Amino acid sequence: MATNSERARLVATEGGHRVTPAELFFDLVFVYAITQVTALMAAAPSPLRLLGGVVVLALLWWCWCCFAWLGNVVRADSSAMFAVLVAVMAVVLIVSLAVPEVYSDAPGGLPTPLLFVLCYGTVRILHLVTYWLSDPTDQALHRVLRRTALLSVAPPFALLLLGTAFTGVPQILIWLAAVAVDYLAIFVTGKSGWRVSSPGHFAERHGLIVIIALGESIVAIGVGVTGFPLSGPTVGAAAVGLFLSAGLWHLYFHQVADAAEHRLTTLTADDRTRLARDVYTFLHLPLVAGVVITALGMKKTLQQIADTDHYDLTEPLHGVVAWALPGGVGLFLLAAALIVLRTSNRRSPALFIAAAVCLAAGPLVTLIPSLVALGLLAGGVTALGHARTGAVHKPA
Repeated sequence: MATNSERARLVATEGGHRVTPAELFFDLVFVYAITQVTALMAAAPSPLRLLGGVVVLALLWWCWCCFAWLGNVVRADSSAMFAVLVAVMAVVLIVSLAVPEVYSDAPGGLPTPLLFVLCYGTVRILHLVTYWLSDPTDQALHRVLRRTALLSVAPPFALLLLGTAFTGVPQILIWLAAVAVDYLAIFVTGKSGWRVSSPGHFAERHGLIVIIALGESIVAIGVGVTGFPLSGPTVGAAAVGLFLSAGLWHLYFHQVADAAEHRLTTLTADDRTRLARDVYTFLHLPLVAGVVITALGMKKTLQQIADTDHYDLTEPLHGVVAWALPGGVGLFLLAAALIVLRTSNRRSPALFIAAAVCLAAGPLVTLIPSLVALGLLAGGVTALGHARTGAVHKPA
């Protein structure tokens, strides 16, 4: 536990450091941010809007990841660090408020896309400055921070600013290019300089953000039935949706998370940094994106089942929503399979096959009642979560 004098400055973490209440508080603003991404995609579901939502999620994910890395080497409950986190929370809250209009700026008020980009840039700058101040004598860290600023922050920020001058397809594609440059630049900047002081803390932080995403899928169930009278099918569909979220939770924490944390603990120095980057920073993004896309599918499914004035129980899902329900699960399973592969160098045929089936199941979903599709998906995920998928579990 940090002393009073330590709390007044940036304090380095120790090897056994775990997640602090300050970090849990910091994550609350991302609960709202993820909810806003789902709302953005649900407002006018289309392949383009789905892509746009994923781009926004990737930018928000980068904001969160920056401070997950920083919180692993600097205690979040020191006064100086907590002040930075609160400032970042305020900026991310503004970003979240801007999400619904980020691709269709309503007349009047502030220019929403520009506000979104400026706030995003502010978060990235706060991260770099705080990281620099965390250890003024660490020259390796300072070198990687300079490379990050020049390659991973400045060029993508310029592209994001350029994108605000456009709408529709050009804006989304320019912002997608910014995300690609940002992520690719992390490889260019190298692994030396970054550190993972506490593997347990790092794994726990990412497990918590997975729980937050799963929580959004449960919220989506409630939002989907809001304004409609409760009926037997609605209650049943809500329960099945919860079982689907529980199945994803079980699969992640019982077949993926433990083995990844154990492997991270066994490595040191740059090898540990490389694994942390690949498994947590990169591969957890499609994992979380899969949950968010699934939440979109569940929200629309529950809405359709509850809206008896316009749909009956035999009505299937249509359009991009029909793909989102199984496709989001497929993306989650694919990311889980890749994490297992990167962690243990072993393939999981069950996860890869289930991911392929889910990603290709959209046309089938348009042929069967939405409640049946939801039930089949929940049952399949539950069975997969309790099957032997080839994942390597953490030894007792």
